[in-house]
This record gives sequence, structure tokens and C-alpha cells, in this order.
Amino acid sequence: MNLKGRNFLKLLDYTPEEINYLIDLSAELKAKKKNGILMTKELEGKNIALIFEKTSTRTRCSFEVAAHDLGMQVTYLDPSASQIGRKESIADTARVLGRMFDGIEYRGYGQEIVEELAKHAGVPVWNGLTNEFHPTQMIADMLTIREHKGDLEGKKLVYFGDARYNMGNSLMVTCAKLGMNYTACTNRAYFPDKELVKTCKTIAEETGSVIELTEDVKTAAADADVLYTDVWVSMGEPESVWKERIDAFLPYQVNKEVLDQASKDCVFMHCLPAFHDLKTAIGRDVYEKFGLKELEVTDEVFEGPRSIVFDEAENRMHSIKAIMYATLK
Repeated sequence: MNLKGRNFLKLLDYTPEEINYLIDLSAELKAKKKNGILMTKELEGKNIALIFEKTSTRTRCSFEVAAHDLGMQVTYLDPSASQIGRKESIADTARVLGRMFDGIEYRGYGQEIVEELAKHAGVPVWNGLTNEFHPTQMIADMLTIREHKGDLEGKKLVYFGDARYNMGNSLMVTCAKLGMNYTACTNRAYFPDKELVKTCKTIAEETGSVIELTEDVKTAAADADVLYTDVWVSMGEPESVWKERIDAFLPYQVNKEVLDQASKDCVFMHCLPAFHDLKTAIGRDVYEKFGLKELEVTDEVFEGPRSIVFDEAENRMHSIKAIMYATLK
């Protein structure tokens, strides 16, 4: 499998075989790190740029640790350190950075931005998150599910919450590609884009996947292997949407009752950060305004024995290492 020079923008661009290869490579590189096998000579001398228009703990740390493990140098550009799209066009920024760096990561807003970067950079561009897709998270998630559940094919994953954006979209695409069964369980107003659903169902016909959309929690959770959720309000959205989202999504909170409706060995996943207690400023603010101590997931589930969220978070680093290694080596 040769992915050298490829961009990593969305998994719609990758075949099932290529996605499985990246999952396999992630597992291989994770095993090497656990066994103390150093890889610092593998990409020694290469430099990568990390463009963050939206900040992140896991994505930044994953890229930086993975790059250092492979012997690369990293330049981090925070929201105030780049003129991308403001004083300098995306195309011009890409052509400048592409002459200085061997690879570029972008985390920010519209998918069209990372696509434009990739069009002009001349080096691999990796999508660290856009409004529409979060492909690096998907390789980590699939590695985590495989570690806990074995083969991916035929497993049922249910996503609760806002299914219109990056996490809902990416999970639906990935499940379709890998022959997993995907259910989006949410308020009908928050169902994913119809054209993307149509595309995923076409892919699913070839892989044996089943794609479903429902408002019924009990039906969705039945026989599920994985329950997945995310925050109800994304970074950059105004505070004014909190009431609307709480009203829409509170019936789709992942709690013990929902978990009990799933298969007996069902696991819980969340891409983090999660609002499951009052230990965050936003969590306390929501409690003061709406009286809720927990939002998308209860603390009982989040801290419970079937939660694998921190295995999932760790695997971000191993999977990002695999993606960079595969596209640069």
C-alpha cells in the first residue's frame, strides 16, 4: 500500500482497503511505541506546519508527539499567528508553506479551506478537523473499536446528538466504507445532509453496511456494539444556541438507561471534551442557566466500566503518526 504524497482530507477519498491499512499501521506503530522501539530516524529532517484556527488539546498534542516520535520538527500556528484567509489568500498561504514544510495540518472551519490548501500546497495536507469532517479521529476510533470488539465488519455503532456536522458525517462515512452498521439517533431537524446520506447508502450497498436515521432511542440502542456522542454546541458557535440544543438533544443523552438497552458488552465512546460533570467553566455556566449537571453523557456512563474514551484519546496520537508516516515516508 503506497500512500506517499497523498492528502488526508476526508475518508470519502479513501478505499476500504486504504482505511484498513491505516488502522493496521496505527496498531503496528502503537505496539512499537509500547515496546520502546524508537522511530526517530524514520522522518528525520522533515518539518511540518500545524495551522490551528480552532484550538485543541488532543489534536495538537497528538500531532506534536507523533511528529517528534518520527524525528520531525513542528511549527505551530495558532489563530493569531497566521494570516490565512485574512491578509493572505488560502492559495498563497499554501504555496508559501508548501515550499518550507514537508506536510501541513489544518484544523478550523469549512472543508473548502483544507481542500484549497491541498490544491496548492504541493505537499501532503492533513485535516485535523473542519466543520464537515474529522478523518484523523476516525482512524483512532476504528482502532479503538477493533481493540475492544475485534473485527469491525457488522458491528453496530449508534451516534446520538447533532448528526449534521463533522463527527456524525465522518462516522457515517467510515461505517459505510468498512461494512459497519451506522445509526444516527437524534431530533429529525438534526439529521445529516441528504446528499451525504445518499452517498453513504450507495457505498453501503457495496460493503454490506446498513445506514439508518431515527428519532427513537430504544430502537437505535437495541443490540448496539458502540454508543457514541459528542458535545451539543461546537466551538465557535454562539451561547445563544444552548437552549435550542438542550431542548432538542436532552432526550438523546447517553445515560445508564440507554446503555442498558444496548448489547451487554456495548462500549461508550466520545471524541472529547465531554460535559459530564461540573468541573469545567462551561459546565458550571450551563448548570447556573439551565440547572443541568450533565449534558450529552451522564457521569455514571462516562466514568463507568464500559467507557473507552481515554483509550480512544490515546489512539489519536498513534493514528496520526500512522497517517503522517504513510503519506510522508
